[in-house]
Amino acid sequence: MGRLLLRRLISLPIVLLGMSLVTFAVTHIVPGDPARLQAGPHATEQQVEVLRHKYAYDQPLVQQYVTYMGDLLHGNLGNSITTRRPVSEDLRQFFPATVELTVAAMFIVVVAGLPLGLLGGLRRGRWPDHASRLLSIAAVSMPVFWLGIILQIIFYQRLNILPVGGRIDPALLPPTHATGLYVVDAIWSGDTVALRSSLSHLILPALTLAAGSMAVITRMTRASVIEVGSSDHVRASVAKGISRSLVVRRHIMPNAIIPVTTVFGLQVGTLLAGSILVEVVFSWPGIGLYAVNAISNLDFAAIMGVTLLISVTYVIVNLLVDVAYLMLDPRIADAQEAGT
Repeated sequence: MGRLLLRRLISLPIVLLGMSLVTFAVTHIVPGDPARLQAGPHATEQQVEVLRHKYAYDQPLVQQYVTYMGDLLHGNLGNSITTRRPVSEDLRQFFPATVELTVAAMFIVVVAGLPLGLLGGLRRGRWPDHASRLLSIAAVSMPVFWLGIILQIIFYQRLNILPVGGRIDPALLPPTHATGLYVVDAIWSGDTVALRSSLSHLILPALTLAAGSMAVITRMTRASVIEVGSSDHVRASVAKGISRSLVVRRHIMPNAIIPVTTVFGLQVGTLLAGSILVEVVFSWPGIGLYAVNAISNLDFAAIMGVTLLISVTYVIVNLLVDVAYLMLDPRIADAQEAGT
């Protein structure tokens, strides 16, 4: 296992280098002058030129990239022309909100998707199976922004039981900052009022973000349960008179969960990407909303910072998934070690 993990860690800088190169090239190919956008429509050409020189936009692209990578190796992500602050500070401020939203969505995916898939697989062809498949098809077919708006109309405008957006009631102060995760910070500080407000603001965006991934996990779990349930060792266990619940716990679920784990790791990237639309719809102050503002202003440093942060997060999550995968079935690690 150690050799496999080492290979994953070695691949991390290669992935980041590739992502930085692609993102840098794409953002600079897009037509537009960020210095002109920052200076405003009434700025003189001299003022624009000063900004262009300040942010090194007057240098060749190759030199800009080399300079950026040199600064990156020293921990400097550059300065945002939108917020006029270091990008690293912006990411520290906005990333916890995205983490909180993504973790809440992942929790919903696990507690709803796995039981629905298990129920559908064990009750194949019956009404629970049909209901879970119908729900999955509906969830994966709805665009994220459309679902978010529908939920806002139902639960805020019609029923008035959940807030329309934001992370906390504007009349309340955020909980004492410890992690940047309002729910965790509210629990840590014992602020029950902030905790209730944070949870109520988190429900709708988390449900919206989780819908598509929950459908994928449900269908994958169902297919995996059906495949494992029809295997020889499971049928032999049933023939021996072992109770159905014991067969499910000891034979079906441990084997069915392995491929689902891999798909779940891939869904983390989907959740991070989908959070951009969700954050815009619900005015959620995370890096998704920050990235949209950066793209609107051709803020190259901020765009690069967000891209690299998401890339690092995605690689780390997939590393953890690989570890979980090997722990669930050590035979995979033995086979890969033998192959190398």
